[in-house]
Amino acid sequence: MIALILRYGFVAGLIVGVPMVWRMLAAKAGATEEPVAGMLLGYLTMIVALTAVFLGVKTYRDKVLGGAIRFLPALGVGLGISAVASIMYVIAWEISMAYSSFDFIAFYKAYMVDAARAKGASGAELNQAIADAESFATMYKNPLYRMPMTFIEMFPVGLLISLITAAILRNSRVLPARATS
Repeated sequence: MIALILRYGFVAGLIVGVPMVWRMLAAKAGATEEPVAGMLLGYLTMIVALTAVFLGVKTYRDKVLGGAIRFLPALGVGLGISAVASIMYVIAWEISMAYSSFDFIAFYKAYMVDAARAKGASGAELNQAIADAESFATMYKNPLYRMPMTFIEMFPVGLLISLITAAILRNSRVLPARATS
């Protein structure tokens, strides 16, 4: 079971990590992108990558357990795959931060201040937004803060997909294993 979790988690991690690293390394210094578009693309990639949860649980159900699995073991396999994929996502983000010319911290600080201005903040409110942006930047430089924050960007998506997968695949009549001759 551990080998299956590692194999499917690694595949999911590659599917989500490689495009992110590629986009970050290809980004020009000082380039700007709408954060919402980047987040949507990121979460769409996560969902595609986490189809490995469904495939991994189905493989475990059909090939290891003979075509039947209970909810909790299916959830456990799904969470294991999601955890491995999320760890690889963190590694890919750290590689991106270390080797790309894109300065995420400066970009996000500017985004936070611009968002406050767009809401009409001025004076004390704007100063508070600037202070919050600086506080975020200080915290984000610490890997003990940054890495768990990056992990929880992806893992809740994996949790949701694992719950749905476990609920669906506990029924052995859903996508039954093919008989091999």
